[in-house]
Amino acid sequence: MSFSCDLSDWLGFSVDEDWMNENVAWKDFGTGVRLGRLKREGECSLVLYDADAEVEVEAFMPHMHPGGEAYLVLKGEVYDEFGTYPTGSIVWMDPETTHNPKTRERTLILVLWPKGVKIVQPE
Repeated sequence: MSFSCDLSDWLGFSVDEDWMNENVAWKDFGTGVRLGRLKREGECSLVLYDADAEVEVEAFMPHMHPGGEAYLVLKGEVYDEFGTYPTGSIVWMDPETTHNPKTRERTLILVLWPKGVKIVQPE
């Protein structure tokens, strides 16, 4: 189950990509997706995902978050089984909800994982 709200009509922000590239330690997965950890305390992580347009299905493997997941689409568009989330959307995924997000254009997402992430193995 997910909840989303498009805040783009009243939320304005810009992303300083030069600062991000100089200050974020990016992990490149070689799939068109890279992850930058911003903060971690115990099991809770705040991360950035930077994804190319039309990333392959394997880039964001089907996964779930034991403690749920909250994310803000800073740039681009994300979609999954539950909906489409353009720039300015805030999304909440209930704990243990499985999803397989994809992108339609270059996308930057700020993500909060209260208890991390678990890859879901195919049946």
